[in-house]
Amino acid sequence: MANGTENQPLSTLVAGLVSDISGLFRKEINLAKTEASEKLSHALTGIEAFAAGLVFAIAAIGVLLSALVSGLTAFLVAQGMTEPGANALSSVIVGVVVALVAWLMISRGLAALRGENLSLDRTSASLRRDAEIIKERT
Repeated sequence: MANGTENQPLSTLVAGLVSDISGLFRKEINLAKTEASEKLSHALTGIEAFAAGLVFAIAAIGVLLSALVSGLTAFLVAQGMTEPGANALSSVIVGVVVALVAWLMISRGLAALRGENLSLDRTSASLRRDAEIIKERT
């Protein structure tokens, strides 16, 4: 059975090829836009976690340094320490705990923003496939 493209003039075939290639690139651009939008959404989630970690760190410093330091100081004074020594030790203990919590939250946010999480894998693979197809056709 004869192929339908054998009877068509070269100009029609070239016009069809150009039309197919331009349509393919339009679809690839739409895919890239969609994938970039997904990656941006993922990055925004990471930024939100990072910002939440920062807010938590600031709130923790304000609240815990005032409430926990006072409570721990009272406990240490009841155990026989002097009030200035108990206050200093309480401040160090609470500060270290708050710093660790803040560090964990900030690390989590930054991990979501790493470069490998923002790459356009599907678009890259699709463009490679399309380039191979175009090479085969030409």
